[in-house]
Amino acid sequence: MLRAIEGVFERYGFSPLQTPALEYSDILLGKYGDDAERMLYRFADKGGRDVCLRYDLTVPLARVAAQYGNLPMPFRPYQIGPVWRAEKPGRGRYREFLQCDVDIVGSPSLLADAECMAVDNDVLSALGVTNFTIKLNNRKVLTGLLESLGPAASSGENANGILRTIDKLPAAGEKAVRRLLATDNGLDQSTIGRIFEFLGIEGSNEQMLAGARRFFGPSEAGAEGISELSDVLARAAGLGVPEDRVRIDFSIARGLDYYTGSVFETFLLDLPGFGSVMSGGRYDDLISMFVGREMPAVGISVGVDRLFSAMAELGLIKPSKSVTRVLVAPMSTEAVRPALESASRMRAAGRATEVYLEQAKLKKQLKYADQRGIEAVVILGADELAAGEATVRLMTEGEQIQVPLGDLPARVASLLG
Repeated sequence: MLRAIEGVFERYGFSPLQTPALEYSDILLGKYGDDAERMLYRFADKGGRDVCLRYDLTVPLARVAAQYGNLPMPFRPYQIGPVWRAEKPGRGRYREFLQCDVDIVGSPSLLADAECMAVDNDVLSALGVTNFTIKLNNRKVLTGLLESLGPAASSGENANGILRTIDKLPAAGEKAVRRLLATDNGLDQSTIGRIFEFLGIEGSNEQMLAGARRFFGPSEAGAEGISELSDVLARAAGLGVPEDRVRIDFSIARGLDYYTGSVFETFLLDLPGFGSVMSGGRYDDLISMFVGREMPAVGISVGVDRLFSAMAELGLIKPSKSVTRVLVAPMSTEAVRPALESASRMRAAGRATEVYLEQAKLKKQLKYADQRGIEAVVILGADELAAGEATVRLMTEGEQIQVPLGDLPARVASLLG
C-alpha cells in the first residue's frame, strides 16, 4: 500500500522528506486551534526542553521551509511518517497513525490545488478504490458567509468557533448544529437561519456556484472564493479527475485553523459515516508565521491507517500471512546449493522466495509453508536432482508438478499468476 502511494507521489515529481517526531512546543502551538491542541502530546524532555510529538506533517514542513531559505521554489516534498494525537481511539481513529503528505510550497497558482486533487484521485485509484467523492470548499467562501452575518459572527475567535460548529454538520446533523450555534456560538435564530439558507444550496457544482454568487452579492471574500472554486474544478478536470467525482460542499470547514483557500476532503461512498480518508487544502499564511513574509503553500494528506481500515471493511484487502510466495525445500545437503541457485533465479525474476534454512523432513517444511500461507513449495530431493527437475507443490490445490530446473522461474510465475 505504501509503495503504491509513494509511486503516485513520485510520478508527480514530489521528492522524499523526513522531519523529526519531536518538535519544540512553540513550533506547534497556535497553529491548529484549541480543539486540536488539546490532543498534543506535550512534555518536558530530560534536558528540560518543552517539546511535543508532532500532530501532523504540515507544520513540521512549514518549519523546514522557513529554516532553509535556499530551497528551490516551488518546493515539492512528500513525507511518510507517524503522527500522534491524544484522542479516544475508535473506528478508523488511532492515537498513533501514519500520514502520507504531498505539499507544494512557494506557488500561489490554483493549478497546484488541482494537482493535489489529482494526486488524491490517483492514489485511491492505484489502491483499487473506485467509489469515492472528493468534497471541495474554499475558506474564502466561508469568510464571505461570516461577513454577510455581521460583526458578531465575523470577528475573532467566534468566527473560528462558528466554522468548527459548521464542520460538525455531516457527523452531528442539522438539529444538533443549530443547537450548538445558539448555545456555544451565541447566534440568534435569524442568523442561524441565514447560515442554513447558504448551506442548503444544492444541485450540480455549477448550480451551487451560481446559488452562492446570488447569496453573496458583492461580498469580496465570498466572490473571490467562488471564483477560485470554479477555477480549481476546471483545472482538476484538465488533470484527468472525473468531473462527477468532485462535489462542492459548503459545510466542509475543517477544524484546523490554518487553511486560507481551497479545502478538500475525500469520503468513501460505501462507508457513510466513516469519515474522510484524505484531506488537505491551501495554507498561505502558515509558513509566513515563521518567516515573516508571504510564502504560499498547498498540500494533501492520506491517513493510511484509516484508509487501510476502511479498505479492510470493504473487502479490498487480500489477507496474507507472508510476503513470501515460494518456499524452496532442499531435502539433503547435496540439494542446498541447487536450492540456493534456484531461489536466486526466482528472486531475480521478481518472485518473493525463501529457502528453508534447516535440514528437515518434507512434512515439517510443508507445514511451515502452510502456516505462513506460502503458495508454492519447490522440492529438491535426490530423485529431482538426478532428473534435473524440481517438484512444485501448489499448497492450495495440493497438486504436484514436475518442472525442469532451467524452466523453474518462468513456470512458477505462470502457475502463481
